[in-house]
Amino acid sequence: MTDRDPSRIPERETRAILPDAEAWFGLWIGRFTSALAVLGGVVLTLVMAVAVLSIIGRYLRRSGLEIFSGLGPIPGDFEIVAMGSGFAIFCFLAWCQFNRGHVTVDIFVSWTGQRAMAWLSMVMNLILTVAVVVLAQQHYGGLLDRIRFGETTLILQIPVKYGYWGGLVGLWSFAVVSAYTTWRSLNEALEAGEPGDTLP
Repeated sequence: MTDRDPSRIPERETRAILPDAEAWFGLWIGRFTSALAVLGGVVLTLVMAVAVLSIIGRYLRRSGLEIFSGLGPIPGDFEIVAMGSGFAIFCFLAWCQFNRGHVTVDIFVSWTGQRAMAWLSMVMNLILTVAVVVLAQQHYGGLLDRIRFGETTLILQIPVKYGYWGGLVGLWSFAVVSAYTTWRSLNEALEAGEPGDTLP
């Protein structure tokens, strides 16, 4: 037992870049990505409901029973499923990136140690950020083409631009989160290797 005053113990000096700001941004980005993922889940659930009802309607109509003669597949079900599923996938990308859910292959570099792994993670996040920004810009170019030509789906005549707008929101969200995870990984790399520290 000692009478050591905890308030007089110096805090460990940190080399991280604006760690408090990173934590604050991380909190709100985490909430945003979760909300976006929930939205994607809701859309995907509705898409599944459309697909199931369409299949049931098609099956009952083919049963030959007069009572089911008015049933059938939902018009434009393939269009609804395609657009809804695409939007949902874009909604999940940012959440997956924030929660370190993207596939990593570290079997060849795990022997390099904690600090090297942290720096490698930062570099890969940076490369991913650049790639996603380029992809988002190309997607925006595709959106402008769809707006210019007024392209619509074949059956429901839904403007294709709506699907592109949804994808663009998901891609830019993914890009922002990737930029944040680059910052987060950089701070982890700067802090890695300290006695008793482990990366989350």
